[in-house]
Amino acid sequence: MLHQNYYFLKPLGEELHKIMQEMELATCFTQNKDEIILGFCKPNQDFYIRVALQSDFACINTLSEFQRAKKNTLDLFDIIIGKKVLKVEASANDRSLAIVLEDSFTILFKMYGNRSNVVVFQGNDVIDLFHKKLQNDWDLHLSDIPKNIEQTKENFIREEGNVKKIYPTLDKTLLAQIQEEDIEKKWLQTENLIQKVTNHHFYVGVYNGLPALHFLPDVIEEPKEYTSALEALNAYYYAYARLSHLEKEQNQAVKSLQKAIDKTKNYVEKTYLKMEDLSDSHDLEKIGHILMANLHQIPEKAEKVVLHNFYTDKEITIKLKTEYTPQKNAEWYYKKAKNQKIEIAKLEENLQARELHLTMLQNHLQQIETIENIRDLRAYLKENALDFQDEKQANEIPFKNYQIEGFTVLVGRNAQNNDLLTQKYAYKEDLWLHAKDVSGSHVVIKYQAGKVFPKSVIEKAAQLAAYFSKRRNETLCPVIVTPKKFVRKTKDLDFGQVIVEKETVVMVEPALYQV
Repeated sequence: MLHQNYYFLKPLGEELHKIMQEMELATCFTQNKDEIILGFCKPNQDFYIRVALQSDFACINTLSEFQRAKKNTLDLFDIIIGKKVLKVEASANDRSLAIVLEDSFTILFKMYGNRSNVVVFQGNDVIDLFHKKLQNDWDLHLSDIPKNIEQTKENFIREEGNVKKIYPTLDKTLLAQIQEEDIEKKWLQTENLIQKVTNHHFYVGVYNGLPALHFLPDVIEEPKEYTSALEALNAYYYAYARLSHLEKEQNQAVKSLQKAIDKTKNYVEKTYLKMEDLSDSHDLEKIGHILMANLHQIPEKAEKVVLHNFYTDKEITIKLKTEYTPQKNAEWYYKKAKNQKIEIAKLEENLQARELHLTMLQNHLQQIETIENIRDLRAYLKENALDFQDEKQANEIPFKNYQIEGFTVLVGRNAQNNDLLTQKYAYKEDLWLHAKDVSGSHVVIKYQAGKVFPKSVIEKAAQLAAYFSKRRNETLCPVIVTPKKFVRKTKDLDFGQVIVEKETVVMVEPALYQV
């Protein structure tokens, strides 16, 4: 709304001038994307200005103290550090605020919506920018920023009552207050409006569901009045920041919950289908009974046999294992029937648990969507142990990742990371590699349906396993290669340790994969 308007920046500049005159610029840095911090000081007083320059939110905020992060910060504008503040003022009829420093330096806060920037001038010319991507800002001249306009009745009449031309910084909510057609009455109405916007009364409330700062209380909902531009600006900034953080964290929680709900629904659906398939298959125990009742009719080493099914009074074709005797085949069907019953019972148990979990997730989603402030949201997430990572971070694969001839090869980073790779990210069809008899990274080649692992891919992955091991500096290194299904871990083993039940060994030269 009007936090970038000239008629707000003007009284803001006057207040800042009283505070900042004779202060020195002590520090200038960035530690968050699209945000710059300027720290000013004089004996026994510090003063910070934080400027948010996001594409959808550009705003100034002031603080009496600010804790700089210990890492991931970048110093800016070294040339003006230590310079004293001579004056702070808004540029006439423009959406910018200037901090005039000694030695002809000026810091300009150019509050132009999604083109906002912090620009440093020496004399009339630009010497540095915060947002280097706004290339046109290099061509700015300080003397061209103020717009000197004759805002008199005579000029108003000359311009045929064109309010926007005489008062270019009035936004649509203010222009809507001027509805007279008669030019004399229109001038009086315009004068009256300008008096309202310059009477040092500011209101922070809600407009179209978002925090807003305005000169007129009737334009916004739930207006709270301020007589200090600085206090009004800080109130607006924090209201927007709270809403922004709430929206971000709420959306993240909703997205994560919806993903968990979809995953659980998919599991439930697949489990029902699997149970249906198991129920629809032949009764394996009955087949065992049929075989036992007809042992004398079953030829040795037969692949199948046709027998009378005394349960249905029809013929039944039964597949047999040629290496088993007739009695062993019957025992095999009994064992398979027993395993099938265990599997169905386990599926029913899992299904009940997942359906309960699904109901719980849906209840959480419903509750989270109705929360209206960030404190309640965080309390709810903590109380219910709902810890959602940033979506981008959650989707990142936490291993070294190589693409070799169209195959994905993952390499563990340390012992704990090896466990994560082998136990959670590798499936039985994947190929698992490790340097033999020494510590090193677990390496996994991800399986692709219908494709065999090319010898060249295995060799390059083995070279990686050798390189990321204690044998890195040896001429040749033996590397274990085995399907993941032959790799297991017991509870007594330390991080990264596994038992390999079946293996082949290849000899390779340790090397990084070169694209």
